[in-house]
Amino acid sequence: MAGRNVRNTRIASRAVRAAAAAACATLVLAACGSTKDSVSSGGGGTGKVGVILPLLTSPFWQSYNDYAPKMAKSEGVDALKTVNSNSDPSQQITDINNQLNQGVKGLVVAPLDSAAIAAGLDQAERKGVPVVAVDVAPEKGKVAMVVRANNVAYGEKACEYLGKQIPSGKVVQIMGDLASVNGRDRSEAFRTCVQKNYPKLKVLEIPAKWESDTAASKLDTLLNANPDIKGIYMQAGGVYLAPTLQTLKSKGMLKKAGQAGHITIVSNDGIPQEFDAIRKGEIDATVSQPADAYAKYGMYYIKAAMQGKTFKTGPTDHDSEIVKLPSGILEDQLPAPLVTKDNVDDPKLWGNTVK
Repeated sequence: MAGRNVRNTRIASRAVRAAAAAACATLVLAACGSTKDSVSSGGGGTGKVGVILPLLTSPFWQSYNDYAPKMAKSEGVDALKTVNSNSDPSQQITDINNQLNQGVKGLVVAPLDSAAIAAGLDQAERKGVPVVAVDVAPEKGKVAMVVRANNVAYGEKACEYLGKQIPSGKVVQIMGDLASVNGRDRSEAFRTCVQKNYPKLKVLEIPAKWESDTAASKLDTLLNANPDIKGIYMQAGGVYLAPTLQTLKSKGMLKKAGQAGHITIVSNDGIPQEFDAIRKGEIDATVSQPADAYAKYGMYYIKAAMQGKTFKTGPTDHDSEIVKLPSGILEDQLPAPLVTKDNVDDPKLWGNTVK
């Protein structure tokens, strides 16, 4: 009986050890699976990368589109041909899903709508595919990095320029889409700065949703009621420059800088067309939004994210600073200089390198 008990005890002991070994093996496999998933989420730094654009009707985004494959090559990123969401947030989510279904290992996306993009980001996270957002910060969702300039500074720079040029009177800001954090940041910053620092200026606003036709129509109506406008702030020269100048010209209100009746105009983007308009005296200044750097660092960060690298706040080695947004997302805020007649010919400005 005792011998049988000993034998049973040995058998039980071996069973316990076997079970423990099996459990350990399971844990090891689970750990390996976790590690593997972490690596495969970015393809180990390799694999195809999808690049999704918001639109191609703006010279700014046309330039970004041209830079994207060049910067992908220079950063060693295997990027697919860019996809244009054509100003449709719903289409952009479909574009993201289509890219994911093609098996991309990373995504570089310029969101149209800061809130709506969350659906696409969730899809990417479920598939373990890292995302870098360019130009627009999502309100929520997981991204490895936002590559963007400080859009609050855009509005403030425009305000300061107009405020110093115009002692008093009416100024117009032609706003972007307020569903985008860019439109909200620029609009609120400009409005707040004027109220605080230049109380003799009266701000009139045109919500134009990054649409050139809307900007032209609403500006025409506003000028009919307010022919004494002294200044204009265009939040996107890529879509607002041509319709604004055409509208002013049709009304006999397009006067060159230095001429009586000149309307001081500040823009955002830094496209070659704005630079030409500054040289001609048709507009006075623009903030150069770095299309080249957006493409370069979009590719830089997606490659790093695919390799499993993480980032932290603080100064970078490329004259910018990574900050943490209220949402907890990290944003690399690239420099965006003010361009006037004094520096419009600077060869370092990307708008002077476009052929």
